[in-house]
Amino acid sequence: MTALVGLDVGTTGVAAVALAPDGSVLARAERSYPLSTPRAGWSEQDPEDWWVAAESALEEVSSGRDVAGIGLSGQMHGLVALDASDRVLRPAILWNDQRTGAECAEIERIVGLERLIGLTGNRALPGFTAPKLLWLRTHEPETFARIARICLPKDYVRLRLTGSWASDVADASGTLLLDVEQRRWSEAVLDALELPSVWLPPVLESPAVSGTTTAGVPVAAGAGDCAAAALGVGVDRPGPASVVLGTSGVVFAALPGYRPEERARVHVFCHAVPRAWHAMGVMLSAAGSLQWLHDAVAGDVSFDALVEEAERWGPGADGLLFLPYLQGERTPHADPDARGAFVGLELRHDRGALVRAVLEGVAFGLRDSLDLLRGLGVDVTAARVTGGGARSALWLRICASVLGVPIERTETDEGSAFGAALLGGVASGVFPDVHEAVRATVRTRDVVEPEPAWADAYDELHVRYRALYPALRALR
Repeated sequence: MTALVGLDVGTTGVAAVALAPDGSVLARAERSYPLSTPRAGWSEQDPEDWWVAAESALEEVSSGRDVAGIGLSGQMHGLVALDASDRVLRPAILWNDQRTGAECAEIERIVGLERLIGLTGNRALPGFTAPKLLWLRTHEPETFARIARICLPKDYVRLRLTGSWASDVADASGTLLLDVEQRRWSEAVLDALELPSVWLPPVLESPAVSGTTTAGVPVAAGAGDCAAAALGVGVDRPGPASVVLGTSGVVFAALPGYRPEERARVHVFCHAVPRAWHAMGVMLSAAGSLQWLHDAVAGDVSFDALVEEAERWGPGADGLLFLPYLQGERTPHADPDARGAFVGLELRHDRGALVRAVLEGVAFGLRDSLDLLRGLGVDVTAARVTGGGARSALWLRICASVLGVPIERTETDEGSAFGAALLGGVASGVFPDVHEAVRATVRTRDVVEPEPAWADAYDELHVRYRALYPALRALR
């Protein structure tokens, strides 16, 4: 049987999946690798670990199958610095590394915040790639002087797999070096930051062939993990949105055209669909908030039992609100110093009320992102939900009612590797384009509709929720 293979180079490990052309899963494999934190706020990995894990996972899912094409996805923003012989100069600096605050301020000062947002669709954040290069120039000048070219995590795996040095516009959007509207490297940003363009690989549209394996299998350019995951749940055009209820939370939607948010409170990147763009809001503690509460007050109780306790409370838990900023926030407040809170506690509130407030607080955080996307002209008809939180029926009812749209679950939840496999299918000619790949493979299995009585209550509660951040910020 013809197989389409997707490979996702994640932060904790590689995930690979082999699909039939109808989207059914033929095989899956995972390989883990370590994360290094040599100093507080630093996050690094050895790119060799990615390659060893990727090679093993690809071999497992490909064995005995006629692989037509391979697609790549991976963690975004990471910096891999290579010398003239393509040797790695230092451990890769990852997306969740926080060392570059000063460099972000420098970029916004040099380029100008409004101009930077217009060109790249984003403001400078510590996770992005450009600030990492400026940090290297200041703090590791000998390494910086030896750089011949750079690449993103999945693109290093591509280099080892095919010998091709390339990237795609979706992943490159997260470097802060791409002119996102024109879908090419930004000469204006590179000149302003005094970074050489020869360090940057050619950028391709996501389904384009970027190279071939030694066996002659075409490898698609691929996409960053969020864009690939969105394709995997059918978000290839305006209409449905992707909602991720993982440790962090993501609201992702295709845009009708390029339009950056004026304050860059959501990311605007090239989509994995040619000549298309997407906007994405990110909250840092979604299901992670429930994990925190579980570990803090109910370590010996199952998550199902905790949620069952929450079902005894109605919307708003009689005035109890939760602000889920447990490790700072990104959308709608780019504030690493933001903090969480329970507000409105009374003696009669029990553990179930705390759980209900956490579920609702996360849903309100997702709505903040969705409201910003709507302000960019996005008309969301449904939300395709994935992640660990998607297993909770109560949480889905709450999210549907807070967001005001039906919540749908797809038949398969293979994450970014699924979308990468679809791109491999287009690159190999199994599908004529991304839209046909999605149509042929993505199917929904159930729908959770908003509950009108809950929706009215949540509209009022969301107003109160929005007042919490500025009130608590004034106390810092």
